[in-house]
Amino acid sequence: MMLNQQDWKRLQAPILWLGVALVVVGLLAFYAKNYHDEKRVALEQQRTQLNQARQKYLSSGQEREMIVQYLPLYQQLIATGFIGEERRIEWIEALRQIHLQHKLFSIDYNISQQATMHPSYLSNLGSFILHSSTMRLNFGLLHEGDLLTLLDNLRAQSTGFIVRECTVTKLSRAKINPTMLTDYLDASCDIDWITLRDPQLRTPL
Repeated sequence: MMLNQQDWKRLQAPILWLGVALVVVGLLAFYAKNYHDEKRVALEQQRTQLNQARQKYLSSGQEREMIVQYLPLYQQLIATGFIGEERRIEWIEALRQIHLQHKLFSIDYNISQQATMHPSYLSNLGSFILHSSTMRLNFGLLHEGDLLTLLDNLRAQSTGFIVRECTVTKLSRAKINPTMLTDYLDASCDIDWITLRDPQLRTPL
């Protein structure tokens, strides 16, 4: 069937309205999809925020438990000088007290400059930095027990030191005289004093 000019004129209005309807339907579908996508994104964001809030709540509870559990130990380590600024004066005073209490022979000491440690077995210290200062001790001994007395008493008064090396040699200048107390041995020890410090915090001494 062939359409003449009059037929086309009669169909112009319906075709125009059909085109308008198709455009409107397309726009409605487009906005409906966008609305659905926005609601889906908003729902996912709300779920994410809810999960984050839940995790934060759980972690805060765990942090409180850890603080309650480890705070006494942390305070003890601060009190003993392991955490915070190094306490050279206290180290020297501890040596002096041990020397006087046990009537040891004279002790010479030298403390090196503090250095940063990076031990491979401590890879995760958080914000803390591990420091070490080496103390070289030279002193005379009546017998080997004096060395153990010094180290045991030093360990009882202080924490955070490692005995790196000790050597004991016999003095050849004198014969053993049972009636006179004198040093017959010479000892030399290297001790590493260890401190753990957070550069962002000022720990009271």
